[in-house]
Amino acid sequence: MRTTRALAAAGAAVAVLGLATPVAVAKDGMNLSPSNVVALPSVIARGGQLTITVNNCTGRPITASSDAFPTTTLRSGPGNVATGRATVSQNARTGSHSISVVCGNGTVINPTAFTVIGGVRGGLGGSSSTGATPTDMAIGGGLVALAVIGGGVFWMRRRSERHI
Repeated sequence: MRTTRALAAAGAAVAVLGLATPVAVAKDGMNLSPSNVVALPSVIARGGQLTITVNNCTGRPITASSDAFPTTTLRSGPGNVATGRATVSQNARTGSHSISVVCGNGTVINPTAFTVIGGVRGGLGGSSSTGATPTDMAIGGGLVALAVIGGGVFWMRRRSERHI
């Protein structure tokens, strides 16, 4: 029983050290380049605002560009994560768009970062006529007549039950 616990503790310690070592080496021993360009929301209408984030982005200035919005400056935050907001142009074409981010330590491109959808064209739909149509009047009149007849029948039946 003691051996099992000792082996479990040793295994847990090795697992923790084994998982932490590559992270330490990657951070200290390698030159990181920018990665993981993310645009949220990934599907957006013209005129909407995108939030752009990039990992491992250092240096100044940090810019993001696309054919759907003008070049935008991103701010570097904790953990070398750069973020910023961009407004999609009103005349952006529908479909998939790329984002190119230029950092001090390199450039990264996401070829399918977000998709622009066409705006909704609101309209009057079926309510373009003014006033009630003859069909509307017939349906309404029929419902009123049915309610009057049903009320009269109910009243007559209640009245005849009391006399018995």
